[in-house]
Amino acid sequence: MASNVPKASEPPKASGLATIAAIATPLGRGGVGVVRLSGARAYDIACTLTGKSAFTPRMASFCRFYQADGTVIDEGLVLYFKGPHSFTGEDVIELQGHGGMILQNQLLARVFELGAKQAGAGEFSYRAFDNDKLDLVQAEAIADAIDATSAAAASSAIRSLSGEFSKKINQLLEQLIHLRLHVEAAIDFPDEEDVDFLSDGVIQSKLEQTQDKIQQVLATAKQGQLLRDGIHVVLAGRPNAGKSSLLNRLAGQERAIVTDVAGTTRDTLQETVVLNGLTLHLTDTAGLRETEDTVERIGIERARTAITQADMLLMVYDVTRDLEEESTPLQLAEQLFGELPEAKRLLIIANKSDLLSDLIDDSSSQIPSVSQIAIKERGYEQVNVSCETGAGIDNLVEALCAKVGFHPPENSLIARTRHIDALRRTADSLAEAHEQLTVFQAGELVAESLRQAQNSLGEITGAFSADDLLGKIFGSFCIGK
Repeated sequence: MASNVPKASEPPKASGLATIAAIATPLGRGGVGVVRLSGARAYDIACTLTGKSAFTPRMASFCRFYQADGTVIDEGLVLYFKGPHSFTGEDVIELQGHGGMILQNQLLARVFELGAKQAGAGEFSYRAFDNDKLDLVQAEAIADAIDATSAAAASSAIRSLSGEFSKKINQLLEQLIHLRLHVEAAIDFPDEEDVDFLSDGVIQSKLEQTQDKIQQVLATAKQGQLLRDGIHVVLAGRPNAGKSSLLNRLAGQERAIVTDVAGTTRDTLQETVVLNGLTLHLTDTAGLRETEDTVERIGIERARTAITQADMLLMVYDVTRDLEEESTPLQLAEQLFGELPEAKRLLIIANKSDLLSDLIDDSSSQIPSVSQIAIKERGYEQVNVSCETGAGIDNLVEALCAKVGFHPPENSLIARTRHIDALRRTADSLAEAHEQLTVFQAGELVAESLRQAQNSLGEITGAFSADDLLGKIFGSFCIGK
C-alpha cells in the first residue's frame, strides 16, 4: 500500500490561468458524482490524487482517490481529455466517484489541497469560449439545455449548441462584410465604373436580400425565445369566478384550493405547465374586490402587482353571475383592472359556459354569442370554457398560442431576449443604410450604417462583446459548467 500513497503536492504554477475544479453533478444522493478539473495542473493533480503515473487520453481508468495520509476517500473512474481536444481547450480531468455530498466534498477538498482553485459560475464554459471551442450562442445553449422545461425547448437548445443558430448569424455577418467592402471600395475609388454602386442597383439588391434574411432569422428567434422563456400568464377576476379551478385544469392536478367561499385564494400561487409545446408560468391570484379583511387586502395588492407584470392576462368571469344587467365582459375588465388592458395582453375566459345554452359548444367550432361578436369587433377575444367539465380548455390553449404568435417550426432554434434585441438593432441599421442609399445616395452614411449593423449582429456570437456582457452571461451558469 505504501507505494500507492500520494506524494505531497507542489505549489501551483505562478504563470498562466489557475487550474479550476468544481462538482459537476447535482449535490445529493446518487449513483455517480463527478468532480471536474480544467487547467495546466489537472493531469498532475489526478496522478497525485490516485498514485498513478500516467493516464491515456479518452480512456477510463479505475482508481482509488487518496488523502494525503494514504487513506482512501473514494474509488471510481478517471477520464483524461488532453488539451486542446477537450471541452475547455485545456487539459481536463473528470473524477467519477460515488454520488453523495460528503464523498464529493471530501474529494473536492483534496483537489483544492493539491493546487486547484474553486471554479466560478460558468468558468468552464467561459474558458471554452475564450479558447474558441464555442461561441456565445453555443455557450448559452448549454445553460438553456439544462434549464429546458419541455422536450421542444431541449431539442432546440441542442441544435443551437451544435452550431445551427451560429451558422445562420455567421452567414449574415459574411453578407454584411461583403456589402461593406463594396460600399467602402466605391467610396475610395469613385472613378471606377465597376464599383459604381449608386447607380447599378447591385448593392441595393444585396442589401434588400440581407434585410429579408434578417427578418427570417428574427422570426425564428422570436419562436426560440418563446420556447426558452415561455410566457407569464396571470389568472385574474372576481372572487369565485373559477380562477383556481382553471389553474387546476391547466396543471392537470389539484394545485389550488377550491371552495364555494369567496376569498379562498388570498395569495398568489405559481405553477409551470407545458401545453402544446408552450411553457406557461401560471399565477393564480386573489379575487379582485373591496374588502376589510387585512390578509385578503394584501393578497389583492399582490394580485395587482402580478397583473402589471404579466405577459398575458386571463380575465376569468362566471357567466351565471359576474355580468350585471347591460354590462359586458369588456366593461367588467375595465372595472377590475382600472383601465381596459391592450387586446394583445388580454384573453377573456367565460367560465361555466355549459350552464348557459347559448354558449354551449356542441360541435368542433364555437357558436359566438352576441357579446362575443361585440368583443371581436373591438379586437378582443373570448373563450367559453367549463372548468367543471373541461369543455373549451383545448380552445383556450390554442387561443393563447395564437395570441402570442407561438408556432415554432420543427427545427426551431433556442434564442434569448438579447439575441432578438441585437437582431432588431441590426434590422434598424440596415433600414437606415437602405434609406441613405436609395434616397440620399450618401455612400459614407451607408457604410456607417452597415458597420453598426455588423457590430450589433456580431454581439450575438461574441464577435463584438463588452466584458460586462460576458460576465452577465457566464455568471448565470452552474458552478460546474
